[in-house]
Amino acid sequence: MRDPHDVIIKPVISEKTYNQAEVLDTYTFIVHPTASKPEIADAVEAIFDGVKVKKVNTLVRKGKTVRNRRSNRTSKKSDTKRAIVTLSEGSIELYSS
Repeated sequence: MRDPHDVIIKPVISEKTYNQAEVLDTYTFIVHPTASKPEIADAVEAIFDGVKVKKVNTLVRKGKTVRNRRSNRTSKKSDTKRAIVTLSEGSIELYSS
């Protein structure tokens, strides 16, 4: 089994995810591309104490194609895998004020 910090790379902090965390108890993380749903759930429970995961939804966001202005070459940004984690118990303090 992998280290939990290798599975979960970083949280996604935006206005939309902030509202989802307050209203629905769902948190969004960028995760390792090969991470499975059970691995993600175990990693969240291991990193954050007193948290129980209800369900995990995953999605892969395709990287954008970008163009270089000077040489007119195109390249592609890397794809990212995100996990939307719904909690049944506890909460995660990501947004410190």
